[in-house]
Amino acid sequence: MKKIITVLLLCFLRIISVEAQTNGQINGAVVDEKHISVMYGAVSLIRAADSVQVKSAITTEKGEFKFLNLSTGTYFIAVEWVGYQKKFNGPFTISPEHQALTIPQIVIFPEAKQLNMVSIVGQKPLIERKNNQLIMNVANSTLAAGSTALEILSKAPGVSIDNEGNISLKGKPGVNVMIDGKLTYLSATQLANLLRTTDGNSIQTIEFMTNPSAKYDAAGTGGLINIRLKKNTNYGTNGTLTAGGGYGNYYKSNAGVTLNHRSKNINVFGNYNFSGNKEYEDLNINRSTSSSNEKTYFDQQGRDIYIRKNNSYKAGIDYYLGDKNIIGFAMSGYANRTDANNKINTLVSSRPPAIDSTVTAINLGKSRYTSQTYNLNYKAILDTSGQELNADIDYSRFNNDNSVTYTNNFYNAAGLLTKAPLIFRNGTPARVKILAGKVDYVYPFNPKMKLETGVKSSYVSTDNDFRSENFDDDKWVNDLTQSNRFTYKEQVNAVYANLHKELKSTTFQIGLRAELTHSEGNSVTLQNVVKRNYLDLFPSLSVQQSLSKDHEIGFTYSSRINRPDYQSLNPFIYFADLYTFSKGNPQLKPEYANSFELSYGYKKTTNVTFGYIHTKDVMTTTLLTDTVKKTLLIFEQNLAERSTVSMNVNRPVAVTSWWNTNNDATLYYSRFSSPDLFGAPFKNGKLTFMMNTTQNFTLNRTMSAELSANYQSAQVFGTYVAKPIYGVDLGISKSFADKKATIKLSASDLFNTRKIVVKSAIPFQDYNLSQKQESRMFRLTFSYNFGSSGVKAVRERANSSEIEQNRVKSGN
Repeated sequence: MKKIITVLLLCFLRIISVEAQTNGQINGAVVDEKHISVMYGAVSLIRAADSVQVKSAITTEKGEFKFLNLSTGTYFIAVEWVGYQKKFNGPFTISPEHQALTIPQIVIFPEAKQLNMVSIVGQKPLIERKNNQLIMNVANSTLAAGSTALEILSKAPGVSIDNEGNISLKGKPGVNVMIDGKLTYLSATQLANLLRTTDGNSIQTIEFMTNPSAKYDAAGTGGLINIRLKKNTNYGTNGTLTAGGGYGNYYKSNAGVTLNHRSKNINVFGNYNFSGNKEYEDLNINRSTSSSNEKTYFDQQGRDIYIRKNNSYKAGIDYYLGDKNIIGFAMSGYANRTDANNKINTLVSSRPPAIDSTVTAINLGKSRYTSQTYNLNYKAILDTSGQELNADIDYSRFNNDNSVTYTNNFYNAAGLLTKAPLIFRNGTPARVKILAGKVDYVYPFNPKMKLETGVKSSYVSTDNDFRSENFDDDKWVNDLTQSNRFTYKEQVNAVYANLHKELKSTTFQIGLRAELTHSEGNSVTLQNVVKRNYLDLFPSLSVQQSLSKDHEIGFTYSSRINRPDYQSLNPFIYFADLYTFSKGNPQLKPEYANSFELSYGYKKTTNVTFGYIHTKDVMTTTLLTDTVKKTLLIFEQNLAERSTVSMNVNRPVAVTSWWNTNNDATLYYSRFSSPDLFGAPFKNGKLTFMMNTTQNFTLNRTMSAELSANYQSAQVFGTYVAKPIYGVDLGISKSFADKKATIKLSASDLFNTRKIVVKSAIPFQDYNLSQKQESRMFRLTFSYNFGSSGVKAVRERANSSEIEQNRVKSGN
């Protein structure tokens, strides 16, 4: 056995040795006329014999570049950077005697032409694909101005959002959403509320990953969506001011400022955003309940008015310890407030349209959400070959305080009061603390093979103290039967390895992530403790094959998990109204999914993907009717499995020089099945078509317009079926003051057609819901960029508590 191990080890070392062999190498750096490093400049290596470009590179944050694996011969180097003259250097000769060259600094100078006469019309397309990701460049979109993150996301290609805020990507539910790499632990409803309070003006890009690598946390059976916020990234002192207003049925307002100061060794940055909106939502529910000898019909009509005021901030500093070490500190947080006025009218009948009785409810709610997150990070570039170490430690705390007062009045068929009003209130204070740390390490065996590995540990504690009180004899009396305190602790320890290898025309990546989870949910009032300990392995694979210059194919696979959010585990009751409420399930288990995707690309533009995902132990939303009290209880159980087969086509088209369009279409079949749902087998499946098209028009040098339309046919969400939904958006943008200032006018849901209508797919359940939010709005947004505009400076940084924070309530 020792001999076998020795032989295998020698073979492995020999493979690494062979892989590590390289030919010629050229290293260099680029600076501007002030000898400041040029970041993200384009560098080309040109063969002197035939003037053919053989390699290209982008300069690093320190302006450095390198070309590896070069054959013997003579080369020139060309450097290009926006606003600067193209610079040629050389010749440089690689020979057996001189295989590694370090050339002198390349200095580039501004264009000799007057800069105010230069017109740069190129910009990133709205939709593009990079590294198995679909990227939506929101900052380029006129329609994003003044919109919320939820509104933008709901119109993104392949994305659908149901009435409860559950997000699906290409027909696959269980999607986790990151904001700048942070996944704040949220339920579907809470996540929708957070995105509803995130200003679209602050978004740079949205990244969609259906099969992330092992480097990412395994949470999210449907994949990951990463929303990257804008960052001012120039040397010197600079910033952006934004202000906007809008109107639909009620007012909308937003404002923000971003500041950045960068010198040679220090970068200080910060931003603040405010939004104040008043909006409505109409919610109508028609349902019936049956007992042995009677049937009762409920017709609920309600309008909710929300007044939201949201404040978010971020500040930080990066200090450059020489050329290869960076240490940084950042803090971020928010202070959000929502006041709600919900009016509900419930008509009760045994023989419609005749009315037997009526219940009118006025529910007044107040929500306050605050959070602070502190991040300390360190980055070390260990050598010139790309060896790198990153470390993060984070501490976050969240304080969520919600209270709702319910006032119910009862009337008979003649409209007369039948009894005294029923008044009660619920308070749901919650405290959440998260401590997390991670270390990531990159080791390149050679320029075409590297190993990524890392560890992460997170600890989360939550304390929810649900309090219910009744208003009796002009005073509030605690209702112990409806009150409950619930605490939850969870620790996840993870380790991963990811191997990336490039061959002549093939690139593959294989990874494995292990996550050990310890959790304890404690219903203090009910004296019920649920403990779980489990170890999971999550493999991932990606293969990309270039068939020719114009054709490439790819295959990806990943195994993922979707853990219950904290609110879904809490066994106390949340009231929507007197007849409808939801309850958490402490016995809820995670769901697991295996996802496969095959892709084809033509000329780096047209992309076709075929996907299949199978999920087991699906967390299923079920409705339980109490035939005596005539109430409806909503809760989740692990009851089913789900399979989805999908096809997606994305193609941009340049109609003319001034008219460009991007078109995305998805066709998928989703099948949901359970061997025992309310005592009987249940199956539900449907073929769904989704279409999104965006038309961009360049009217002149300073003005552009954008038209977007999307359509979703009927689709299934577990035990529900949703009707088609569609809408059209329009926007126009005008820049002036040498393109430092921009005014954007946009109209969302121009024809006011976006409306969610769902019904129960369970045969014996009569349940229909119609939800209409304030979707048609007109917005005017102004932005102004000031200060220096030159070299990029701020780092993108994802902290170590990215997953844990996605399960904390952050807004309403």
